[in-house]
Amino acid sequence: MQQPQISIETELRKSYLEYSLSVIIGRAIPDARDGLKPVHRRILFAQYELANNYNRPHKKSARIVGDVIGKYHPHGDSAVYYALVRMAQEFSMRDPLVDGQGNFGSIDGDAAAAMRYTEVRMSKLAQEFLNDLDKNTVDFRPNYDNTLQEPTVMPSKVPNLLLNGSSGIAVGMATNIPPHNLGELCDALQLLLDNPQCSIDELMDYVKGPDFPTRGFVYAGKGLYDAYHTGRGTVKVRGRIEIEDRKKGAQSIVIREIPFGLNKSSLVEKIAALVNDRKIDGITDLRDESDRKGIRIVIDLKRGTIPDIVVNALYKFTPLETSFGINMLAVVDNRPQLLNLKTALSCFVDHRREVVIRRTRYDLEKAEARAHILEGLRIAIDNIDEVVALIRASANPEEARNALMERFAFSEVQAKAILEMRLQRLTGLQREELMNEYKDLLQKIEFYRSILENAEVLRSELKREIAEIRDNFATPRRTEVLREALTDIDIEDLIPDEEVVITLSRRGYMKRTGLENYQQQKRGGKGIAALHTSDDDYVQEFLSTTNHQYLCLFTNKGRMHQLKVHQVPEGSRTAKGVHINNLLPLEENEWVTTVLALREFAEDKFFMFITKRGMIKRSSASLYAKCRKTGLMAVGLREDDELVVVRPIRDNNHIVLATADGFSIRFACNDVRPMGRVATGVKGIALRRQDFVVAAVIVKDIDQTTEIMSISANGYGKRTSVDLYRLQSRGGKGIINFKVTAKTGPVIGAMPVRDNDGLILLTSSNKIVRIGVDDVRSKGRATMGVMLVRLDEGGHVVGFDRVDEGGQTGRDASAEMDDGDLTDVVSAPVVAEPEGLADDSADDDGEE
Repeated sequence: MQQPQISIETELRKSYLEYSLSVIIGRAIPDARDGLKPVHRRILFAQYELANNYNRPHKKSARIVGDVIGKYHPHGDSAVYYALVRMAQEFSMRDPLVDGQGNFGSIDGDAAAAMRYTEVRMSKLAQEFLNDLDKNTVDFRPNYDNTLQEPTVMPSKVPNLLLNGSSGIAVGMATNIPPHNLGELCDALQLLLDNPQCSIDELMDYVKGPDFPTRGFVYAGKGLYDAYHTGRGTVKVRGRIEIEDRKKGAQSIVIREIPFGLNKSSLVEKIAALVNDRKIDGITDLRDESDRKGIRIVIDLKRGTIPDIVVNALYKFTPLETSFGINMLAVVDNRPQLLNLKTALSCFVDHRREVVIRRTRYDLEKAEARAHILEGLRIAIDNIDEVVALIRASANPEEARNALMERFAFSEVQAKAILEMRLQRLTGLQREELMNEYKDLLQKIEFYRSILENAEVLRSELKREIAEIRDNFATPRRTEVLREALTDIDIEDLIPDEEVVITLSRRGYMKRTGLENYQQQKRGGKGIAALHTSDDDYVQEFLSTTNHQYLCLFTNKGRMHQLKVHQVPEGSRTAKGVHINNLLPLEENEWVTTVLALREFAEDKFFMFITKRGMIKRSSASLYAKCRKTGLMAVGLREDDELVVVRPIRDNNHIVLATADGFSIRFACNDVRPMGRVATGVKGIALRRQDFVVAAVIVKDIDQTTEIMSISANGYGKRTSVDLYRLQSRGGKGIINFKVTAKTGPVIGAMPVRDNDGLILLTSSNKIVRIGVDDVRSKGRATMGVMLVRLDEGGHVVGFDRVDEGGQTGRDASAEMDDGDLTDVVSAPVVAEPEGLADDSADDDGEE
């Protein structure tokens, strides 16, 4: 017989939906009524059947696991044992449901001992999950092989869904419910019973927020509000940190509490890795002193380190601050449903109402049956002589039973009870006890009926049970709920805005040093040691700024990266520093060519980009305010070009470009229209032969007091008045700026100066000379100047910078945008003297 064809699409859809429902209902998502997943429910039921109660001796975990997988849960024993272990861990469950004896793992991630070594029994709280289970309070269903019965849900008196929370991943959905405080939940349930129409906000007056077993802080902001109103939200959780004083003025940071679910040993390893990578500075020692009394991770700080800075770094870079995503998904009427705070509590109240009603019906039936028997016994005792005579006259028990039923109108049950009554019941004491029992039963019957008939009595019974649970099991809150908004510590408020020097070597080593380490000297001095570099390295960028400014680092590929000055690791005057790749994500064959310092990115301020081939571009500084971690494209470049320098400018500024061969051109910045961030730009100067741009000077067109300081590779320098550089049109070949000879070497840079400025020069032998600008004579354009520094044999000047002795640092680009003075320096690689340099008889203007 030919089999009918089945659509594979239909069959797959049907099979997958059945599988999904099986995973959701039967494995991963808890029931909203008792807050348990099937495996946890079966573990408790197996212990219940074994009478493994809290007041009985412990039993081997292997025996419990064996009963669970053999009778109810046909899955792996390791999965069942893991669930059993977690139910006994105080750092995993807010209120454990299993009392364990033995090694049940640790918060460091240590695994529990094998199940043959550990012993368990139900906790006292777990007993409240199972009370009245034998009174037909819940439905039972067949187990996996139809040989036994198991409960579909526990008649729990405990709001476990919110008490211990739950987490699980099903098919296409997941749940993540945090634990809460039992006392707060009971108070909220009392309110819900008194006023079923109460709002979620009113319930939140009692349920303050999650209460994690590992304590810590939880920030009750919008995320918690959303979670309790919609079922989804995210809250920030932080560990608790304390500051302790040590000897000789040193301090230590002590971590006493950690976020829920965090592995303590992995936290210590993460902190150690950050210290080794120099992402967290100021730490001298790290040790874990945790014991049975609690968590204690000690971090010793260097003397003088600000603890709040390290604390902020710990919260920022480690899981000591984490986000807990609340997703209150549970099974309601065999369907997954997203619950808010009120619906979650209402599901438990409705469940308890049904349990109490079914229990009451069961108790009522039992009481009425017993009262019925007692009523027959009472009548028989009152007529004992006649009853005895009737029984003696009967031939057999059946005849006696029928005779009693006919004579006294007894039911069959009553007649049978009379025949089975012992003679001791006829004593006075036994008769009195029988009558008292009958009276008590009548009162109970009346109470049971009132519960079933009067909703107010039922509500009072529910409130009584909840109050009883609260009185017996509620514990103080562990996690502290903070209502204020979570904000990071502003590091800049803790770091003085002091003057510092930023040094960047050609091979990419960068450091920050206090300006007080450099003392002013006289012109022609030998200098002091600056920093240690290798033989094939030299300092490329050397600028003075302050701790609170932004560092804009532009690379040869036209990209820009941002750092705060205080983010550059501090080093001594002779320290090598940290490699730039530890601070910036640079690509292969990419290096930093220009570093600027500024305080803000204003829309009415502009950056001027100058390339090695003489291209120039002007763009608004606001386009560069938001920089990604990977940097952003600052200027478009041609294949044979690279970015040399970036200058902050204003509309009324003039720009002077200087080349290595000693030529220059001055033109108005307005000659360059504003362009987009990735534009290539226009020609700024027409270069001669192998010449290239080495510097750019920004000056005000009305300020003739400023002079331009030009410095050559061999330590010669001069200052020339700005008015000697006549204004030209952009794109020309320019005029002579510096008389370049073999003695002077090529020009390495130029910058504007005034008489009261200071000058810092750095040589290839890593010596620094700091002199006053007024020590350098003012000369014409076509001169080679005077010797500024006496160089060692084979040495040359690799960088220099200006320092305003009145207090203004030389590299504050925001100030440059205000007063029009450039203080940046381009340190170009020193090259051999080019052919065809202008000699002493060259035309003064150098024009063609």
